[in-house]
Amino acid sequence: MTELIRDTLFGGLVRLVSRGKYLQWEEERNPELWKKFVNESKSARMAHHGTTEDNGESIHGLGGVRTREDGFTEPLSDPEKERELESDSSSDAHVGQGINAASGVKVDPEKGRDLSVIDWYGDRDPEVSRCGGLSTLCEADETNQNPMNWSLTKKFFVTFQICLLTFSIYIGSAIYSAGLMDVSQEFHISQVAGDLGLTLFVAGYGVGPMIWAPMSEIPAFGRMPIYMATLFVFVLLQLPTGYAVNLGMLLAFRFITGFVGSPCLATGGASIADMYKPSKRAYGIAIWGISAVCGPVMGPLVGGFAAQAKGWRWTIWELAWLSGFCFVFLFFFFPETSSANILYRRTMRMRKLTGNQKLTCEPMLMGEHMTGKDIAMMTLVKPITLNFWEPMVLLLNLYIALIYGLLYIWFESFPLVFIEVYGFSLGLEGLSFIGILIGAFITIPPYFAWCHYYLEPRFNSNGEVKPELRLQPAFVGGFAIPICLFWFGWSAGHEHWIMPVIGSAWFSVGAFLLFSAVLNYLPDAYPESAASVLAGNDLMRSSFGAGYAYTQVTAATAEQC
Repeated sequence: MTELIRDTLFGGLVRLVSRGKYLQWEEERNPELWKKFVNESKSARMAHHGTTEDNGESIHGLGGVRTREDGFTEPLSDPEKERELESDSSSDAHVGQGINAASGVKVDPEKGRDLSVIDWYGDRDPEVSRCGGLSTLCEADETNQNPMNWSLTKKFFVTFQICLLTFSIYIGSAIYSAGLMDVSQEFHISQVAGDLGLTLFVAGYGVGPMIWAPMSEIPAFGRMPIYMATLFVFVLLQLPTGYAVNLGMLLAFRFITGFVGSPCLATGGASIADMYKPSKRAYGIAIWGISAVCGPVMGPLVGGFAAQAKGWRWTIWELAWLSGFCFVFLFFFFPETSSANILYRRTMRMRKLTGNQKLTCEPMLMGEHMTGKDIAMMTLVKPITLNFWEPMVLLLNLYIALIYGLLYIWFESFPLVFIEVYGFSLGLEGLSFIGILIGAFITIPPYFAWCHYYLEPRFNSNGEVKPELRLQPAFVGGFAIPICLFWFGWSAGHEHWIMPVIGSAWFSVGAFLLFSAVLNYLPDAYPESAASVLAGNDLMRSSFGAGYAYTQVTAATAEQC
């Protein structure tokens, strides 16, 4: 539990207030551990040709900082230096001017850089057998810091928190719709104007990830601070939303709350990818997708009874309670999942402890030449270019956007069918969405079976698979959507109310398979830009969802007139 809490927002505040006395990292208790976290091979390449990538050339030196301490040496290109090393018991004495201390390799005066590269340390490290008494400590620290090496229990717990966060934000769109008629009556406006509260919220959480998601890819920021800061503002903004005195105030804050609450709607998938290797990622994305489905489905159910009994403002208070609970829970238990940020902070701690400014890590090397313009391009331009200039991304996003738009325009028909035709109350009308939720849960077992028996065996020894194989479930999902719409339209008003509810389950079958396929394909096809490419997907589908929902209400109102 200490390992989990230490990297949370609460753990950070405890460390700040106690000035590092409590919840210390291993390297703070033993500053010499920096030597165990140095990647000697990457440091040697930095000294030899200025990058951490292997250029195929043979590199010789005195031996790395760990191999020198434990009596191991690498072959030297100079026999005279070999004899000199053998005649002295302390090899560190020979690491002087022009020699990289971490690797023992001579720094190339033209291309090389004298830096010590901090990296992960664990059972994959080829030097693990040479660590002596500290190896157990290092391996334990690695297991708890590298998200890919976390225990399954910790991965499942963090995945649950991401799903809770996603549900707490997504429900904010549909929960408002339950009080739409009350909004229209209180502010003396048409249903079309009142529906802008739903439309602008969806538009806000479509635009937001275009900024928040790329920011989470910057090593100095990471994902957890962005999640927590925006969620805190989201909770606070429910107060002026719930106390709105006119339509303009209500609509303005609905858009802003959607905007600030949006990071998890795109970055959530990237956080899942941080923890699970590619062959297991589909399971995590699928569960995260269920939480996204639960939001709009449970919104009318949760908000319907409150709006019926207390009015539309109570739907906002319910959203404030849920998101407030989510913030408190994540405050204590949600750790950082970005491996780049974890390495960055580890390196900064070791620099402070040792005073050695030559310590660096690959995320630092990637970002050290980034200017303000580069960050702006990465934050504002990158998601847009990926979304519109990559044909495959554009076409998939358009298709997912169409499905998302159909979802919202179809949701607007539920009050017409179940309240006006079948005579449901506002609260009971929310129960008609349960068929969609059940359909999603029914789809999970066969999808997981397909992943286990078909997809996983096709991964190669490097953990790679053709991204296009991820898209095969979409072939089934594509047929399920028209089946749902035909079934629902054919049975509504002509058969028992259970028939359209059963028909609605087909939509979640299709949406689940389509979303799981596309949201797994995009990070595989663009692994270095997972958050940005998912942000583009969120922008496209949210734009269609907002536009379709508003168009349907406008058309329905015009028809009534």
